[in-house]
Amino acid sequence: MTAVDVSSVSRRTATTDAPQKLRKQGKRRFGADAAAIIIALIVAFPLFWMVLSALKPKTALDAGDAAPYTLEPSLDSFGRVLGVNNFGQYFLNSVIVALVVVVLSTILAFLAAVALTRYNFKMRTKLLIIILVSQMVPVEALTIPLFFLLRNAGEAIPLVGLNQLGSLVLVHVGFSIPFAIWMLRGFVAAVPLEVEEAARLDGASSFRFVRSILFPLVAPGVVACSVFSFISTWNDFLFAKTFIISAQENQTLPMALLTFFKPDQNDWGAIMAGSVIMTIPVLIFFVSVQRKLVSGLAGAVKG
Repeated sequence: MTAVDVSSVSRRTATTDAPQKLRKQGKRRFGADAAAIIIALIVAFPLFWMVLSALKPKTALDAGDAAPYTLEPSLDSFGRVLGVNNFGQYFLNSVIVALVVVVLSTILAFLAAVALTRYNFKMRTKLLIIILVSQMVPVEALTIPLFFLLRNAGEAIPLVGLNQLGSLVLVHVGFSIPFAIWMLRGFVAAVPLEVEEAARLDGASSFRFVRSILFPLVAPGVVACSVFSFISTWNDFLFAKTFIISAQENQTLPMALLTFFKPDQNDWGAIMAGSVIMTIPVLIFFVSVQRKLVSGLAGAVKG
């Protein structure tokens, strides 16, 4: 067979295989899309049921109506939630605690990640191991020791004692920092040393390099850490119930839902409506940082 014949056979074979490859790729893409849709529906179903239960009339919920729809949507459940005494104060307390925790934990974790990645010092490896081990301890196992610790600390520093919002801030910052440090270490390490050397040659100090060059480069990772800190703090019930004992003015939003848990019958419509209200700030915060969050998680996977 001549070279011309071989070339023509190769072209015919490639032309014949191309539709088959396209069909295979189309099947794989269809399967991936179908799997993604199924997973999205499974994840979204609890949210759908929460909103549906919040919109159903109280009589329908009390009667055990399990229909996945309602022909008579009502906002009475939201009215009962918003009518709780000091609801606005509870909401404001949750916002204050969550934002302060996000700011403090991300700043401290970023600086710690820089120190543990860029500088060599004694006990660095042991410190990293301690930080890693601290994430393995169950929160429930530390609740009682933290209660006594904050009770004693409140005698010296009332701001972080029991019945104070500072106690919630202090505890959540402590739990958010280890995870944030491990996540940000990958981002800081991904910045080439040549960038720092070039900054030093231009006369930038270490603090100037960290503030003006390194921080903007790892901003996606900082945003990703802030989202996790915000969600864990915003949804906290255990610490709010344990540390805020009698100061009603310092209760957070999850505590407002306790009003609708009763010994004889729970007000599920109000509970679901309160959950919807609690979800809205999280969605707003997530949407506002969505682009940075996606790039941050992608950077973490690459790291």
